[in-house]
Amino acid sequence: MTSQLIQLKQMTTVVADTGDFEAIGTYKPEDATTNPSLLLKAMMIEKYQPLASQAIDWAKAQNSDDVVAAAADKLSVLIGMKLLEQVPGLVSTEVDARLSFDTQATIEKARQLIELYRQEGADTSRVLIKIASTWEGIQAAKVLEAEGIRCNLTLIFAFEQARACAEVGAYLISPFVGRILDWYKANQPDTDFSGDNDPGVQSVKQIYSYFKQHQFDTVVMGASFRNIGEIQSLAGCDRLTISPALLAELEQTDAPLERRLQPTTDTTEQEQPLTEQEFRWAMNNDPMSHDKLAEGIRQFAKDQVALEAMLAKLV
Repeated sequence: MTSQLIQLKQMTTVVADTGDFEAIGTYKPEDATTNPSLLLKAMMIEKYQPLASQAIDWAKAQNSDDVVAAAADKLSVLIGMKLLEQVPGLVSTEVDARLSFDTQATIEKARQLIELYRQEGADTSRVLIKIASTWEGIQAAKVLEAEGIRCNLTLIFAFEQARACAEVGAYLISPFVGRILDWYKANQPDTDFSGDNDPGVQSVKQIYSYFKQHQFDTVVMGASFRNIGEIQSLAGCDRLTISPALLAELEQTDAPLERRLQPTTDTTEQEQPLTEQEFRWAMNNDPMSHDKLAEGIRQFAKDQVALEAMLAKLV
């Protein structure tokens, strides 16, 4: 019997949720994605630290007003370039989470990152710009997609976030499975959330079904997994981004893997797009989505600050 990782790759595009080049070489995913937390972890590994020095030298040569911020952008692109060498598909690079509520600043940062990739000689059609799924971030994605800059809308916890992303033509969304489960386990500790009762799994299934039924082209990429049971329950999803630890567990499991998500042939016309008022009310009216989106932005921002502090010491 082949491993569940191999079986999964036959029905779902597997993405490595890591900046660790060795892990990518081991598990051979199609795509790779990073965020400030993963970049910070990568910089803790001695062999990756020369990339930080390279980024700082570059930023100094630009006579930038903010050498550290420029170096942080360059570092994310240098790591992205390494990942592009290792995967045949796409690599996601994240916009500073502190810009999550500023549409124009997000657009400008995305353009800057793409230009840095161009300067490195990258095929920018293989780069996704990763943006938090606030209303402002989604509107930024609308502009960027129209310019040919493809986006990965992340930190999705509510169905309305996913729907709004699809309605503006976002290339890909990342609904977070495990973080949804975390919230419900903390707030409903006596409830059984195993298997198909997992609210994070249910969220992705709802989004996937809606997108296929309404013929949206936006790719659904489940993210933030706590166990391989969540991955097994979403086998067949467009993409799944998985940590090295869970990739290893899937590789060591050889039981048959059933496809759980299938595209539907029962389609219907798309509805009127969500308004800003409808979106904001839905987020406000769902404590889990409201809490986890804010928490996720804070955490990514915190790790961005920590990454910049590490670069500042090298400067």
